[in-house]
Amino acid sequence: MRYFIELSYNGKAYHGWQIQPNAITVQEVLENALSKVLRSNISVMGAGRTDAGVHASQMFAHFDLNKLIEDNLVFKLNSILPNDIAIHNIIQAHDEAHTRFDALSRTYIYKISQKKNVFNFDFVYALQNQLNLASMNEACDILLKYEDFQCFSKVHTDVKTYNCNIMSAHWQCENDQVLFTIKADRFLRNMVRAIVGTMINIGLGKMNAAELHNIIKSKDRGEAGFSVPAHGLYLTKIEYPNTIYS
Repeated sequence: MRYFIELSYNGKAYHGWQIQPNAITVQEVLENALSKVLRSNISVMGAGRTDAGVHASQMFAHFDLNKLIEDNLVFKLNSILPNDIAIHNIIQAHDEAHTRFDALSRTYIYKISQKKNVFNFDFVYALQNQLNLASMNEACDILLKYEDFQCFSKVHTDVKTYNCNIMSAHWQCENDQVLFTIKADRFLRNMVRAIVGTMINIGLGKMNAAELHNIIKSKDRGEAGFSVPAHGLYLTKIEYPNTIYS
């Protein structure tokens, strides 16, 4: 039987989602907890790979088990997991359902603080320069005209295609923060952080929004802007068709 597990995590202490040989990751901690509680060697498959320091308010992973889970499994897992990982739900899915390949969309939010705050510096990118959000939202409209985003991808990435369907992207102010929200069917490695860095350059007047056309067409990471720090990035929503659940 296959189960989808919904969780969230503060990525500060982790070297990303995916298991690595010499660094602690969210996947490793989750697998260890599941294996301990279920008394079986459990492997999980995540819906994606967040980089070191990136947070997730909603993440999904799936695992297989040859029996029905206990009703209190969520409680048991949360009791032994560290405070920076929380399990929200565990749902039985069809045996062929896949958290990565069946996802319809993923949504990320990048948070920029425009006022010094001693309580949130670990979770937002501090940038007190004034940003021209009108120009940045003009750049968002340009993003929607393209599919190939190699210019925003980390180099030497093993992917078959650089095409992504960006469904929406926009900037907005919320109190003392500037938020960038982007939704797509898939994302390349480092893609959101490279897009944000490029748009910050537009918002600061270092380049105009129309230059984004040439950057995207170049397919050259060196033509795009800097990569913003990971600690301001959050995976916030993953959507699936209802048909995956049993």
